[in-house]
Amino acid sequence: QPQLVESGGGSVHAGGSLRLTCAASGGSLNWYTIGWFRQAPGKEREGIACITSGGQSTNTKEPARGRFTISRDRAKNTVYLQMNSLKPEDTAVYYCAGGFDGPGTINLESREFGYWGQGTQVTVSS
Repeated sequence: QPQLVESGGGSVHAGGSLRLTCAASGGSLNWYTIGWFRQAPGKEREGIACITSGGQSTNTKEPARGRFTISRDRAKNTVYLQMNSLKPEDTAVYYCAGGFDGPGTINLESREFGYWGQGTQVTVSS
């Protein structure tokens, strides 16, 4: 089973961009739908975007739609979240998670994701 590792977080000004990376330490991501979630202080965890194992389908939730793009490179066993036009309200810890393809994962239901990374902090200043 894969151990997921996020990277690419940091601090940027509003309007800036970051690219988050989800990689596997042991095991392969390629069997799984990979989702990105975030949790801001005092708020519930929310699903942001996901991509199916084969990469054919993606789902991006508001308010990320139109600003964030999820993609995967199966040869590199990696999933990316490109975040553009960042806003202060995007500040959160971002997690990647893996689950089997299905209606629950494509709808970013967190209980359907069995593998989670430790998270990476994203801070957007105004």
